[in-house]
Amino acid sequence: MRIPPLETERLVIRPFLMDDLDAIHQLLDIDLITADFGTEGANTRQEREQWLRWTILSYEELAKLYQPPYGDRAVVLKQTQQVIGACGFVPSYGPFGQLPTMHSAAQVRDMHFNSPEFGLFYALSPAYQRQGYATEAAKALIDYAFTQLNLQRIVATTTYENTASIGVMRNLGMRIEKNPYPDPPWFQVVGMLENK
Repeated sequence: MRIPPLETERLVIRPFLMDDLDAIHQLLDIDLITADFGTEGANTRQEREQWLRWTILSYEELAKLYQPPYGDRAVVLKQTQQVIGACGFVPSYGPFGQLPTMHSAAQVRDMHFNSPEFGLFYALSPAYQRQGYATEAAKALIDYAFTQLNLQRIVATTTYENTASIGVMRNLGMRIEKNPYPDPPWFQVVGMLENK
């Protein structure tokens, strides 16, 4: 289950290469240092290099195990071949039963249990935000997930303050759900898109 490079009008979404180290370190650990990715903060260049090696190895290893193609991919401008972001699929593990449309009266007692969903994420360099690139990259991934992986649903999560991410969710046609509970903090807003 390897995702081939995906092309849009302006972008290529492709596997990361070790040559991308400086660009992805700059993006995730310097330009987006204040972004909340659910991690413990910025990585050093050496830590990011280790992450990048693991990411690249995971493409092959997950495919060997017939596992979903989770992981980060580079968002590259077609015209210049510049890495401007990262996007991909993640196992999204959370209390989805807390969301109003995801639980029934019979499930109320179990609604705080975690369950897995197929997650989508995106992060773009501030210089390329608010130009439709995140939506364009995410649409390519969603199209692949629905047509090639035959997924039923994709989710994305964020905080109340991340209006840009919520805007991307809306642009993708996701149903936006607000978690009525304070925890977990990264699970405040959930976008869901069903394969029709």
